[in-house]
Formats: sequence, structure tokens, C-alpha cells
Amino acid sequence: MAILENPIEYLKGVGPTRAELLKKELNIYTYSDLLHHFPFRYIDKSLIYNISDLSEDLPYIQLRGKIIKFQEKGKFKSKRLIAHFQDDTGIIELVWFKGARWVKSGVKLNSDYIVFGKPSAFNNKFNIVHPELDLLDDNVNFSPGLQAVYHSTELLNAKGLSSRTISKLVVTLLPHISNNLEENLSPDLIAKLNLPSREKAFNDIHCPKDSKMLVRAQKRLKFEELFFLQLHLIKLKLTRNKKSKGYPFESLGCHFNDFYENHLPFELTNAQKNVLKEIRADVKYPQQMNRLLQGDVGSGKTLVALLSMLMAIDNNFQACLMAPTEILAKQHFNSISNYLEKMNIKVKILTGSSKTKERRILHAELEDGKIDLLIGTHALLEDKVKFSNLGLVIIDEQHRFGVAQRAKLWKKNKYPPHVLVMTATPIPRTLSMTLYGDLDVSVIDELPPGRKEVKTMWKSDASRLSIIKFMRDQITKGRQIYVVFPLIEESEKLDYKDLMEGYNQIEREFPLPKYQVSIVHGQMKAEDKEYEMNRFVKGVTDIMVATTVIEVGVNVPNASVMIIESAERFGLSQLHQLRGRVGRGSEQSYCMLVSGNKVSVEAKKRLQTMVDTNDGFRISEVDLEIRGPGDMMGTKQSGVLDFKIANIVTDNKILQFARNEAKMLLEEDENLENADNINIARYYRPYARERNGWSRIS
Repeated sequence: MAILENPIEYLKGVGPTRAELLKKELNIYTYSDLLHHFPFRYIDKSLIYNISDLSEDLPYIQLRGKIIKFQEKGKFKSKRLIAHFQDDTGIIELVWFKGARWVKSGVKLNSDYIVFGKPSAFNNKFNIVHPELDLLDDNVNFSPGLQAVYHSTELLNAKGLSSRTISKLVVTLLPHISNNLEENLSPDLIAKLNLPSREKAFNDIHCPKDSKMLVRAQKRLKFEELFFLQLHLIKLKLTRNKKSKGYPFESLGCHFNDFYENHLPFELTNAQKNVLKEIRADVKYPQQMNRLLQGDVGSGKTLVALLSMLMAIDNNFQACLMAPTEILAKQHFNSISNYLEKMNIKVKILTGSSKTKERRILHAELEDGKIDLLIGTHALLEDKVKFSNLGLVIIDEQHRFGVAQRAKLWKKNKYPPHVLVMTATPIPRTLSMTLYGDLDVSVIDELPPGRKEVKTMWKSDASRLSIIKFMRDQITKGRQIYVVFPLIEESEKLDYKDLMEGYNQIEREFPLPKYQVSIVHGQMKAEDKEYEMNRFVKGVTDIMVATTVIEVGVNVPNASVMIIESAERFGLSQLHQLRGRVGRGSEQSYCMLVSGNKVSVEAKKRLQTMVDTNDGFRISEVDLEIRGPGDMMGTKQSGVLDFKIANIVTDNKILQFARNEAKMLLEEDENLENADNINIARYYRPYARERNGWSRIS
């Protein structure tokens, strides 16, 4: 095993100069790093084509023949080297725009070569640009089959470290792993899943003799990567459940029951009921709950949050709800106050704009236990905010708060309170299992009854007149409209210009005094933003022109139209979040995606998905397919999602399987002490040390 820790410069064919390049470009520092630099695709080299059989629609192909002469053509940038390559059926031109001197000096005329490349037609003649050449002589065995292709970079290619060179280095390395690669799965698991040994898997992934061997090697290495991740996440959860003391909510009391039986505004969906059962099961015991609640926009998360807080109040604990913006905090406060208006429960709000005198009174009442439920923003984190007996913390849009910020709330009582974090961003199941596998995850995946689906249309700029007419008709019916423009940091000035032009155009189409138009964007002062938002919330303005600052939070039941300008520039989850701002009332709501007349294939897929479905989880799956996990979750998650070979989009079944196997193993042998699991335990210990601190909530 120790040999794999050897610095890469010690491998034959590398040396100090190449080693520096491999470190800098591919993060390859040791033999082990090179071993784990897996091919990203394979080329089938079992077929040799005749020149006479070539056509333009062929992929990369192989030819066997001789180079009979060279020609140099063109000047300056168009200068190129042309080789005439001949087999028994015809002649084809091989073309190089770079490295002509190196090619010419290294090629033997009239010797047998294998040529590999993509044929293309030019002036009714076939050629192959920058082909690969392999000399067939007595010393080289030509063994056709699957050839591994490795990631390289422009700089590495320029310095002679192409995919083929990396392949040769890997071939040099493989004999070193013979009897030096420790097994990291138990014999039972290998036999049960019919997996090759670890050594064989590494040999076959780099040098597969056929596709069957390759598939088995890939399955083995993907399984082990996902298995150890899931093992770690489940162990984290088990450890936390043992160590994290908490407050038991032993019974459901009069507040919960009274509200449930007499004050519920509508019948809960089955999904809401299931989530409440999961929360109830968690808070019964003296361990801290750590639960993530996913629910699409409008799925009724706030009601679940309120019922959870009533569980706390029934057991003589206080509860708090923290939201990322003042507007959202006020909305929560207003809706929860309305729900509880006929009940004897004291609800207060604390935000950045709360006056000093109000704060003083609130602080005193909170510490005395006179406030049951506190709603607020970051202001809840201040040291002056002291609870009498905080038992439950609910965090809305948890991704807006850092771990350190959230941790301040855990210290507001002797033991950490129960934690429920909520997000309206649906996370695909595979991603959730990977990122939040150490947490309990609840999902509300159905909308309350009576909610009408938002009708989504995709229009191009050419339909501008019909869009304006549609807007006028809706305002005549008493509805309000959002018009959202993109604002992307890289081109903020340009975007701001687009926004102002759009605003001026709308003002011309919808003039005073008949129409009222507001504008909100990131460059405005907070109080001006608040003023304009409040005017829209109160129904004073008909149209709100905004950037994505309205993405999270604002609930305006009368706003039934969302128009998204330059919709092709938005990501899927952003489009879905924006659409969720409408459809809050009983009237039919609409979302109109307005794009340029020319749109990329990827953008078409995004916009069509929005038209086809309102299901946030389906949308998140498509988003994952398009963007990949790293981009979806942001660069901060790249450490968690940095897989060497597994792919959570395509390897969903293996992921599920790996999680089940990890679960069963830990149920039988939680501390990995059984002799049968010695391989797993030996590999897992350093693995866990490297990944400490992965807990996502507290």
C-alpha cells in the first residue's frame, strides 16, 4: 500500500518537470492519484476501415497503411503539413496545423502505420486533421480493443502529456499495484454482489480487454466510492443521535389539539400529515432533532412549522422561526398571527427595523417566558436575545444562513433545541441522499387541495404586442403583475440598462394615472426597496418591475401573472422559484417566459420543461441532468460532490444499493469490530478523518 503514496516524479517516464505539470493541471501528486485518474471514455479500436469505405457521418475510425509523401501548404496562420496516406483501396490526406516539424522528423515514410482520427470532407476529398499515429514494426504488438481516453489540458498536450502519454504512464504504474492494493470490502460483500477484486477492477478500468470486463470494473469502483460515503453519513447520524442531548416533547397538549381540530384553515394533505408524524416521532425523545423539510413553493410548509411549534409550546418550551429577509419574516408573522388569533398564544416579531424601546420590552418578556413564539430575521442571533426555555428552532430557506450563524441559536438553551430547517428548493433524491444523508429528510410533494396549477407559456420577443394585450386584460380583471429581468453580476451594467429600458417601455405602455408601476432592484436602498414592495403587497401598484430580489418570500395572493424577460438566461430552479411567486390566490395564475428569437439547445430544454410541468422535484431532476451536481449546489459543495468515478445522475441505482448495504452493515456491526469487516474498518478510519465536519445543519 505504501508504494501508492510514492511521489509521482518517481514513476518511470515522469520526472520532476512532468510531475510539476501533473500536480498543477490534474492534482496528481502520488501513484495513488494517477491510479484514481480514471478514463472518461473508451474508443473501440477493434475495427480497421478501408479508405474507400469512408463517409462523413463516421465517428473516430482507424486506418492501416503507409505515408508515401509530405507537402507543406499555405503561409503564416494557414500554414499546414499534409501527409498522403495510402492503403490498398485509396489515398487520404492527413493534416497538421501545429507541430509540423515534430511530425515530419518522427515519421518513417513507406512504413506501416495505424492512423486514428475523425474523417471530414473538404473540396470533395477526405482528410483527417491532427490524427494519432502508431508505427507498426516488429517490436510493437498491435492489440486492437478498447482504448482508454483520459482528461488532459491544453498546457499538458502542448508539453507532450496528452491522453495517450497519460495512458502509457498508467500502464507503467499498474504492475506496481500487484499485491500492493489492500482490499477495502468484506469477502461476503464481494461475493454477494459478484464484484471483481479491487486490484482486478483497477486493472480493468484502465486496460479493459472487453466491454464486459469494463462494466464489472466500473460497477465495483462506483459501488465502493458511494458505499463509503453512505457509510460515513449514516455513522455521523448514529453518533449524533447518541451524543446530542435534547428536550423531549412528551405529549401533544391542548394547543396542538385545539388548533388541529378547530382552527385549521383547510384539511392537511397526506404529505403534510406524514411529515408531522416524522417530526412528532423525533421530538418525543431526549435527543436533538435535525430534520430538513423540503417542500415546493406553496406546499404548506408554514402550517407544518406552526403545528411543530405548538408541540413545543404544549410541553412548556418556546419556539422561534428565523427567515432570511424582513419581508418574509413579516409575512410569516402575519399569517401565523392570523392562524392563532383565537388562541391564547403570544407571538412576537423581531427584525432589524424593530425600535429600541420595543426591543427592550421584547427582550424582557422573552427572558421571562411570556413570549411563546418569536419570529424574526438575523436579529434573533444577537446576544441580547435570551429565551426562558427555547425548545425548537425553525429556519426558513436554510441555504441563506451560514452554519456559524445558525449555531448561535443552538446556544440559547442548556441543551441545543430541536432543529427543523425548511427549503422551497426541491432537491433531487440522489442529491439529497448525497448531501444530506446524515440528516433526516422530509418531503412535502403535493399541493393543498383547490390550488390551481400555474399555466406556463413560452413566447419570443416577436410576440411583444400580444403580451402587452394580455397584461392589460389581466389588470382590467383586477390582477397584479410581476415583470422580472435577469441581473447577473458579470454584466451588471448591461443588465441594469436592460432593466431600466424595460421599465421605461412598460411605463409608456401603462401610463399614469390609469396604471401604477413600481420598480425594485439590488442597487436601491433597503428602505426604498421595502417601500415599493409594500405598495405592491397592498395592491397600490399594478405592475412590479424587478430583478430576482423577489425570488424568495413575497406572498401577494392578488399577483396572478409572472412575466420573465430574457428567460433563456435563467437557470431552471430560479425560473421555478420565480413562478412560485404567483398562484397564491384562488384565481387562475399565469407565468410567461419571454426569450430571444434564437435560443440554445440547453435553454430550449429548460424553457420547455417549465411549460411541461409544475412539479418542482421533476424540474430539479432535469436541472441535475443539465447542470450536474456541483453547479446546482454551488462550488461550496464541491468537496462533497467531487466523485472520482461515480455520477449521481446516472448511478442512482448503485447509490441506493450502496446506502442499503451500508445501513445493513451498521445495524449488524455499528463499530465495524467484526473480523469479517476488518477490510472495511481499515479503509474507513482515514476516510472518516478526512471528511469530518460534514454535518449540514448543526
